[in-house]
Amino acid sequence: MTLARFDARITGIENMTQAQAGPSAGLDFGTTNTVAALASGREQPRLVKLDGLNGGDEVFRSALCFWQDEGERGGLAVEAGAAAIREYLEFPSDSRFLQSFKSVAASPIFESASIFTRRLRFEELGRTFLDKLVSHSAGSLDRLERVVVGRPVHYAGARADPALARQRYDAMFAGFASEIHYVYEPLAAAFSYASRLRSPSTLLVADFGGGTSDFSVVRVEEPGAPQRCVPLGHAGVGLAGDRFDQRIVERLVLPRLGKGGQYRSFGKVLDIPGGYFSDFADWSKLALMRNRRTLEELQRLRRTALNPEAIAHLIAMVENELAFPLYDAVGKLKRLLSEHEQAVFRFSGAGVEIEAEVARSDFERWIAEDIARMAAAVDQAMVQANVGDAEIDRVFLTGGTSLVPAVRAIFTSRFGVDKIASGGELTSIAHGLGLLAQEIDLSAWTA
Repeated sequence: MTLARFDARITGIENMTQAQAGPSAGLDFGTTNTVAALASGREQPRLVKLDGLNGGDEVFRSALCFWQDEGERGGLAVEAGAAAIREYLEFPSDSRFLQSFKSVAASPIFESASIFTRRLRFEELGRTFLDKLVSHSAGSLDRLERVVVGRPVHYAGARADPALARQRYDAMFAGFASEIHYVYEPLAAAFSYASRLRSPSTLLVADFGGGTSDFSVVRVEEPGAPQRCVPLGHAGVGLAGDRFDQRIVERLVLPRLGKGGQYRSFGKVLDIPGGYFSDFADWSKLALMRNRRTLEELQRLRRTALNPEAIAHLIAMVENELAFPLYDAVGKLKRLLSEHEQAVFRFSGAGVEIEAEVARSDFERWIAEDIARMAAAVDQAMVQANVGDAEIDRVFLTGGTSLVPAVRAIFTSRFGVDKIASGGELTSIAHGLGLLAQEIDLSAWTA
């Protein structure tokens, strides 16, 4: 499956006028969700309706589902978004369901994903995803001249390589439009929020996604100013909602699957290597564990483990492609804990039955180290912008993870509740990218 080729062309941005500009769009390609906004003239960008689980939806899940089909080229069929979820739910054992694959964009360790008999690089996964995104847009994303794509300030991963991520993004988006520009995601959110403001302000934007948490300090000038938003400083950290998910899986699920256990080797009792469990708790890696080499290693481990039943459950979870139902159960717990002081985690599958009551205070203790790293990144953005707390007029929080009370507390305790604003948690970045796509000269904002 290849990307559609688009016919429209322009002679160059330096000669472009608003009247001459062709169709443009802002694209928030997120770890968990993807949102597109179509820009036309000087009107407000229009969020693109995409095929969702409940019909037309503005939020498209950043997921792929592959299955073998001799009728398809290469013998491999694929779907994305809600259609990928539907395919997986109907035929889980015959599918390869990938989610959060954006998390490996900057990883020098990641080379390719093993999908049945094929190995696909990041850019191939990305181009496949974009092709399906276009096909589910009812023509809205066809024949684009310009696309402004959001990118993290700091990519996910312990050894993230931004140059490698840029190389992979360039290959992924090649042919998607005549012009591709990249803008920091929190800066795009600042553009979106600035459209509501009627007076100058110094704005701190915090964007919490699935894989990264990014922060920008922006000076918003009065309406009609030649440059409405002036970037002052940026910082980020490669963790967000998916890391919180890992903490839940580590505490509630992995002990049932052998983590912390031991095995016998040449007369010695040794600790089971932690690598299997680290991969299992990472949504971008869990589905990729279903390969012959890993499963054979786990079977050997089961035969020597002191608790072979736990390893058998780990194998069953991997073989039965239970990444999505586990993700769903973890997400439900997070949402409940954002609204209540207590919640129950429930998961059932492959012979594993888990029901555990969790207090919000427990969850906040599990993620305390991550919250501290987020707060430190806010400090970095403020220092780079050379502004003090008192100079921040407004704080705009966006992204699904911004709804977690411990995350919001970073800002309410520092800047006060009255300065906090939020809204459009899943769509504000795409809206801002759409606004930026209307600009004649993007050089002041591109990253």
